[in-house]
Amino acid sequence: MLNNEEQKAAGELPLTYPPFITSIAKRGLNLSEVIYEDCAVSSFDDSSAERWANWDFHLAFDMRVGPIISLASIYDHDMRKYRRVMYRGYISEMFVPYQDLSEEWYFRTFLDAGEFGVGICAVPLQPHTDCPPNAVFLDGYYTTRDGTPAKTSNVFCVFERYAGDIMWRHSETILPGDTVEVRPDVTLVVRMVSTVANYDYIIDWEFKQSGSIKITASLSGILAVKASAYTHKDQIQEEPTYKRFVTNGSSPRKSHWTVVDEVAKMESDAKIRLGLGDQTEIIVVNPNKRTKVGNNIGYRLIPGPLAGPLLWEHDYEQIRGAFSNYDVWVTPYNKSEKWAAGAYIDRARGDDTIAKWTLRNRKIENEDIVVWYTLGFHHAPQQEDFPIMPTLSGSFELRPSNFFDRNPVLKVKTPE
Repeated sequence: MLNNEEQKAAGELPLTYPPFITSIAKRGLNLSEVIYEDCAVSSFDDSSAERWANWDFHLAFDMRVGPIISLASIYDHDMRKYRRVMYRGYISEMFVPYQDLSEEWYFRTFLDAGEFGVGICAVPLQPHTDCPPNAVFLDGYYTTRDGTPAKTSNVFCVFERYAGDIMWRHSETILPGDTVEVRPDVTLVVRMVSTVANYDYIIDWEFKQSGSIKITASLSGILAVKASAYTHKDQIQEEPTYKRFVTNGSSPRKSHWTVVDEVAKMESDAKIRLGLGDQTEIIVVNPNKRTKVGNNIGYRLIPGPLAGPLLWEHDYEQIRGAFSNYDVWVTPYNKSEKWAAGAYIDRARGDDTIAKWTLRNRKIENEDIVVWYTLGFHHAPQQEDFPIMPTLSGSFELRPSNFFDRNPVLKVKTPE
């Protein structure tokens, strides 16, 4: 594998290659107009093992859920080794309850992953439109009903994203002379698109060199003329902050906030509804490992826009999609508990959901756990959604919380 300097030198070789120079001239361009982007060191091949910058992970294709990211590890320069961040992550279920009570529509409360298959409905990605020019495309395979293998070409694309964001920066204005340090944020995106009937789901897993993983689910497609309101809820597999009032006259300040740690010990403690007035920060920690300064290592869940359930919890449809009752669930690892709405959706009656599993109120403190996050939209169609709906997106992020002893991207070099 080439290092950064070797890759940059190799990338600039075409600029001195006569046939390349001739082809540029034939298009009426000057060589000075050709821009070469220095890419991070990466490796993508048919083995499904992906390595980019300081990340290493396994990408798999599943006929039910689409992309599965597993064994995600990040390189720690101080420890000089890869450290495991996530064992496995995927979309467990999608709940789409339409809000029309008429005879022909009231039952339309789909569970797209279990009933249709997000992977089976995946479509070949289009170069330069679904994915940028620098994307690498990967095929997906699954078995048909008679056991023969089936192939979906270009089911994934993997690409570096240059969004113009800043990874970190500082301007030193007190010392003599201008001292400015800035690093651009370059991330790696794994993308898949699944067309389930008239809707297109765009699923992105984005890996940041700072150690964060951002998961984005986007929705587009063609709405039915009936235009019923509906809800999309995706189920994807704590440290509260409190306001305090100063009343004893010890400070000119009238209020302040502080942090109070609370440990979720049982499953019932970790059923969490997030909201605008709730300042809870959810951090998953390993109490058996600490940083050099004594903090428990962990990762923080940063939610995006929230959309809680609007159906009555005893409504039959909501019983089947009960995972949407809470924004966050935490369960002890059980290899049979993979599907938030049940394993066999076409026969599901709500008796094999995460809501049922957690009634046992099992211990989760200092256990091997699974974190379930519910991402959702309430979509009331507007005129602008016709004839094709502009993309609507929601996301959340997993961010290091005392996982490293210091900023892990301090050694990222300044681009030339």
